[in-house]
Amino acid sequence: MRRVTMAATAVIFAALIGTASAQAPGSYPDRPIKVVVPAAAGGVTDNPARIVTNRMRDTIGQTFVVENQGGAGGILAAETVKRAAPDGYTLLYVNAATHGLLPALKKSISYDAQKDFVPIVMAVRAPLAIVVRTESPYRTLADLVKAASGGKALNYGSPGPGNTSHLIGLMLAQESHTPMQAVHYRGEAPMIQDLISGQVDFAASNIIRTHVEAGTLRVLATSGDKRWFAFPDAPTLKELGYPVEYYAWSGFVAPSGTPQAVVDRINTSANIALADPDVIKALTANGFEIVGGKPEVFMKAMSTYIRDVSEIGRKNGLEID
Repeated sequence: MRRVTMAATAVIFAALIGTASAQAPGSYPDRPIKVVVPAAAGGVTDNPARIVTNRMRDTIGQTFVVENQGGAGGILAAETVKRAAPDGYTLLYVNAATHGLLPALKKSISYDAQKDFVPIVMAVRAPLAIVVRTESPYRTLADLVKAASGGKALNYGSPGPGNTSHLIGLMLAQESHTPMQAVHYRGEAPMIQDLISGQVDFAASNIIRTHVEAGTLRVLATSGDKRWFAFPDAPTLKELGYPVEYYAWSGFVAPSGTPQAVVDRINTSANIALADPDVIKALTANGFEIVGGKPEVFMKAMSTYIRDVSEIGRKNGLEID
């Protein structure tokens, strides 16, 4: 990342060649800020982005314009922001797919999650829950593992190869030394439908709260480092003896080269928003845990996630075309 002195040099040079868009960090921001979301509106990536930026406008003094760019698993959105001017006026609200799973597992990818972007702040995270349909004979995770170890071929749903849900299934099979087969779907919705109808034995997801409350699904365990407040009666995988800890997460990044002063300004605004009672209420109602913190915290978490997923991929010969 360029420091403020380098950014100032760039501003002087830009002024000399007549580039009107260049701005000194001290004047930032003086116009609306675009936030590209690599997913459709209304989803688990889009909702926290809108909730947080809606509050950030009060502290940063400018409007945030959220632009949804779905497609190719978020790659198109990442490419768009990678090419944007590193001036703080185009941000990317990344998730564990665009800046974790794809960099770790995809054979060829058009961006480097850690070199082409500078982290600003991880906003939220949520563990996944291992769930079965309410009519399932498996009342606990031990019941499920016992059935698999007894020779029953268990199938688990996955929203697609290399998804976090898929990885949790792989790790559970490895750690329990039982045969479990992934059944891949085109997204969460059809997976959940088949889980409820009994086409698969279990699945890992964090988009199941309404189904649990409606009585159609039952939670056996969750994947966080502590019990998930959304399902406090469900033990963690760690409590049950499995060294598994995985979250879906999302947060803000900017194009590489964005001045540190600008990154810090956005980071401060985001952290203030994440501490706001109304924002906390809205995010936790959707099952999210608030994260926040310095850019370095996000950088370390992202790097660790990519490393861990890469290791799982190597162990299982898992690669995404």
